[in-house]
Amino acid sequence: MITLQDVKDAKARIQPIIHETPTLHSEQLSAICGNSLFLKGEHLQKTGSFKIRGAANKVIHAVEQGAKYVTAASSGNHGQAVAYVANHYSISATIVVPENASLCKINAIKGYNGNVEKCGTTSNERLPRAKVIAEVKSGIYIPPYDDPFIMAGQGTIGLEILQQLDDIDVVLVPIGGGGLISGILTAIKETKPSIQVIGVEPAIANDTYLSLQNKKITTIPATNTIADGLRTNQPGDLTFPVLLNYLDDLVLVSEDEIRYAFSFVLERTKQIIEPSSATTVAAVLFDKLGLRGKKIVSVISGGNVDIDQIEEFVVDTAHFPK
Repeated sequence: MITLQDVKDAKARIQPIIHETPTLHSEQLSAICGNSLFLKGEHLQKTGSFKIRGAANKVIHAVEQGAKYVTAASSGNHGQAVAYVANHYSISATIVVPENASLCKINAIKGYNGNVEKCGTTSNERLPRAKVIAEVKSGIYIPPYDDPFIMAGQGTIGLEILQQLDDIDVVLVPIGGGGLISGILTAIKETKPSIQVIGVEPAIANDTYLSLQNKKITTIPATNTIADGLRTNQPGDLTFPVLLNYLDDLVLVSEDEIRYAFSFVLERTKQIIEPSSATTVAAVLFDKLGLRGKKIVSVISGGNVDIDQIEEFVVDTAHFPK
């Protein structure tokens, strides 16, 4: 597993290329959930998501080793991040995306001079393709989550949270492949283990939930959750042991609950966040934690939403979904 020192090394490595994102407080959200709720704003990060942290750590290391070409497989955010960092260091990048990838994410990849190739709809299809391209073209494959450099880079969010806020009780983190939460777990549990770290997953994309229940990596069929950044089929071989070792709990949220949280944040805080990010807000809005009077940080993992899709996600916030 990665260590706290790996996360600290990542922070030093990526400092010149990322933003230290703000932690926002919402009085309305806090009043509704009965806790003091803070939003860690990775939707305000460069390229619009947390992914640039891990991508920068991995790509910079690859460049230091002499890499001139990188590939990645991504539903969008990881691909944008890899393309951005590769462009920054003047090396080429090819990003393999699913057939149904968000148009705004594809356009962003191209805007960072990345090449885009579409392949299938699941990570089991696009990951092997990206690896093959890297091998054929003598490049370096940049994994989306299951890699020590990626995990350590994402963990720098945990260090920032600890620096920005005192007396935190709980940190909520969305779970896809586990790169984000494994990094944050390492940073927080190896610094202040009394802080609870709780994962949040869509109920219809519950591969990590089932894996934890079974105490082994469990694969699920492809899912169409609106939280497209969390559409993994299984947790990573490297990330899952970290969750087994450190994770305090994992809660599930429904598609309607994700839509409500997305809409509530947009309406009341004027922040555009991804449905993947809205999972952590849904967890507190719908009392999945059963906590009161606690200081809670909800990690808002990204804000790359296709404008044409916003209407699909928005619901009436006058009533909670049943």
